[in-house]
Amino acid sequence: MREQPLMVNAFDPARGPVADAEVQSLITRRARVLGPSYKLFYDDPVWFVRGEGVRLYDQAGNAYLDAYNNVPVVGHCHPRVVEAVARQASTLNTHTRYLSDVVVSYAERLLATFPAPLSNVMFTCTGSESNDLAFRIANAYTGNRGIIVTSNGYHGLTAAVAAASPSLGRGVMLGDHVRTVPAPDAYRVGRDQVGPKFEADVRAAIDDLARHGIAPAAIIFDTIFSSDGVLSDPPGFIAGAVAAVREAGGLYIADEVQPGFARTGDAMWGFQRHGVVPDLATLGKPMGNGIPIAGVVSAPETLRSFADTARYFNTFGGNHVSCAAALAVLEVIEEEQLMANAQRVGRYLRDGLSKLAAQDERIGEVRGAGLFIGVDFVRDKKTREPGPDTALAVVNRLRQLRVLIAAAGPRGHALKIRPPLPFTTGDADEFLDLMGRALRDV
Repeated sequence: MREQPLMVNAFDPARGPVADAEVQSLITRRARVLGPSYKLFYDDPVWFVRGEGVRLYDQAGNAYLDAYNNVPVVGHCHPRVVEAVARQASTLNTHTRYLSDVVVSYAERLLATFPAPLSNVMFTCTGSESNDLAFRIANAYTGNRGIIVTSNGYHGLTAAVAAASPSLGRGVMLGDHVRTVPAPDAYRVGRDQVGPKFEADVRAAIDDLARHGIAPAAIIFDTIFSSDGVLSDPPGFIAGAVAAVREAGGLYIADEVQPGFARTGDAMWGFQRHGVVPDLATLGKPMGNGIPIAGVVSAPETLRSFADTARYFNTFGGNHVSCAAALAVLEVIEEEQLMANAQRVGRYLRDGLSKLAAQDERIGEVRGAGLFIGVDFVRDKKTREPGPDTALAVVNRLRQLRVLIAAAGPRGHALKIRPPLPFTTGDADEFLDLMGRALRDV
């Protein structure tokens, strides 16, 4: 029997039809035309027709608190982004081989948020494209081809990037040039040991590549280790692993698709929490608040080898409409002080979750940074064995209570809480109240 890929919290149509006949009809139509690769969340899928701020609304008009979706980073259908898209779409939308002020202005505004020497950006349409391009740049710059990733990392869906995304499951083969290392889980390893162990594991991966005649081109991870279970602390623990790769001739690619754009509250970019400047930073989903735009940020000299040896052109990567949306996103983050909000509300939410954890033996740890929080469920607090069954039950109970959440980690044992950044303390209170109810119910 062919092994199926792990899909945490996926709807299983084999369980039979859902109670709502209208929803079931749409599920049936969807399955008929979209094909079997498409999955739905929750035991009881939800159909949304409208979004605003941190709320989504189903076809019956019910409001759901969104504590999960990071793509609408400044909130669903933010009027500033909507207006920018409409204005630019009604004026001009074409590719980057013509001069354009909005494209250049956005690039200047974006790069001003990065530390030196990261002063060039190449635009793409998706995070997958960005990581694919980053791999090509790293190959050209180093002359090497090895890639090091964490054991449940996810970096995209192109053939090259899927081959370095273990979380896609055993049915997606890793490349012979890819080595995995255990995720840096301070809860189970210890805060004092997580950095040294991560470095030792990376050095072992470099040695194994060398035994097969391969040198590392890059190590890639997102600095919140979201797919691995939201592994955020202690700040700075990645430094030794990055240094090991650079000593071996490779680059550090910071995948900022999830921790970037002020989400961690400490800084605009996740890598800044750790005090390590990457060689390449890749951006994606939140960049345009849902409008397709992504990119790779780097120093000019790192890009030079690739530019000299390969023709690269992305027809609509960085088009006028997408750049107008992305520029509006940066303006909203700054003007609405969403980084400070992420830090303040994130701390408030973590404190509230920690109080729930103190009363519930099933919660092993609450961790995270800003509005990116993980709640690690365990079967036993002494052994710290993951408890995926509880996590999944809580996810589905919260959906019934009209709160959107999902799980992460290799066994789906950690809640992944990452709401749009305008989330308020009032929203946090609502979440905590319903989280407490869900814990009691399951």
